[in-house]
Amino acid sequence: MQLRGYVAIRYNRIAINFHSPVDAIKMEQGNEKLDVIIFGASGFTGKYTIFEGIKLLDGLRWGVAGRNRDKVRQVLGEVEKKADRDLSEIPIVVADIKDPESLRQMAERCRVVINCCGPYRFYGEPVIKACIAAGTHHVDVSGEPQYMERMQLEYHQAALERGVYIVSACGFDSIPADLGTVYTESEFDGVVNSIETYLTLSSNVPFAGGAVLHYGTWESAIYGLAHANELRQLRTDLFKTRLPHFQPRLKDRPVVHKVANPAGWWAVPFPGSDRSVVMRSQRHFYDTDKKRPIQMKAYVAFQSLLHVFGVAFVAIVFSIMCRFKFGRQLLLKFPKLFSLGFSSHEGPTEQTMENAEFAIYFSAEGWDKEEKLLEPNDQYKSPPTKRILTKVSGTNPGYGATCVALVLSATTILKESDKMPGSGGVFPPGAAYAKTSLIEQLCKNGFKFEVLKRSK
Repeated sequence: MQLRGYVAIRYNRIAINFHSPVDAIKMEQGNEKLDVIIFGASGFTGKYTIFEGIKLLDGLRWGVAGRNRDKVRQVLGEVEKKADRDLSEIPIVVADIKDPESLRQMAERCRVVINCCGPYRFYGEPVIKACIAAGTHHVDVSGEPQYMERMQLEYHQAALERGVYIVSACGFDSIPADLGTVYTESEFDGVVNSIETYLTLSSNVPFAGGAVLHYGTWESAIYGLAHANELRQLRTDLFKTRLPHFQPRLKDRPVVHKVANPAGWWAVPFPGSDRSVVMRSQRHFYDTDKKRPIQMKAYVAFQSLLHVFGVAFVAIVFSIMCRFKFGRQLLLKFPKLFSLGFSSHEGPTEQTMENAEFAIYFSAEGWDKEEKLLEPNDQYKSPPTKRILTKVSGTNPGYGATCVALVLSATTILKESDKMPGSGGVFPPGAAYAKTSLIEQLCKNGFKFEVLKRSK
């Protein structure tokens, strides 16, 4: 009989079922605590996180969790075949978002929860509450600014008091952008005034149609845009004082403009969470390190104007429909239709993911270190005198690079918490990992951070 909240652990292919959570805890008291649990393991992102975890969690004690034991076992079997690895001894923890007690037990069983269960607007907060109560760290791949900023507003102090790190946006949204900004500044050797980022996506093979996004990502985008008006009040509550107006002010580019890097491509403003995440990190550096914050604007680039107009058409329709309940219902019910086939319940195929590539170009300008001012809010009287162009790139951004970055974010907390800010709290990844070796670890696992050009 399957009961919510119980724990099922597999040893040597033998399933041990406990009749209650209490029985499970009693049986487990003599066992070593797990280092990591991947929650939401039977979902699309969870499945690929398990796959990447086989390598990246080697040497650590880790388990998987979900609300349905049979589905989690099925996913483990699929990953087992793909990776050609025996996963029969990976512990399975049954935990349900609707059952706080089961979440508490899951959090108490490990040092870090990797949360793959989204949309986080609906399912993220209960897991964070359970982790803080249990004194367990938490990382996720949310790209939802409202969720991330509300969690920082409501739980930062509690996490700090418990010595717990809560870090969101640990996937493609927005590790490359946030840590790319950190990397660019470290290579600048001076004071960075502004950074403009240009995201490009491409494939090694001709695009043959089919989805490039899983339904969960599509759903998160719908609700994120529908509730974008919440951000103004959230930010007023989160940041009691405004940042000084630094000069020269980084102005918005024309809605459609041609860019130098990549040469000849056309760019439009990027509607994702990158800018909000980067600016939260910059605010942290200003508040805690008294460092001049970097101004940042994010764009996405396409090879032709035809691509731009196609994406713009979908974006306009999407934006209008997100404003109304009936429109949102249509978008959720018919993702293939309204995304022109780019999103589906099945998600992208293995071939599509394996051949996908991404690059983000960081165009930064500022002043030499000899020109550094005494106070972070002092203003320069001369225009920027120095420039640098950097790039962060990798493959399979949605579900390969994302899962690698997510798992490494968790292991970095385990290994380098002494290099993270304070003794805990809710942070974006740039603020959390700026002084750790996460960039170096990413470079060893499929990412590339590089300087393309320096100039004065």
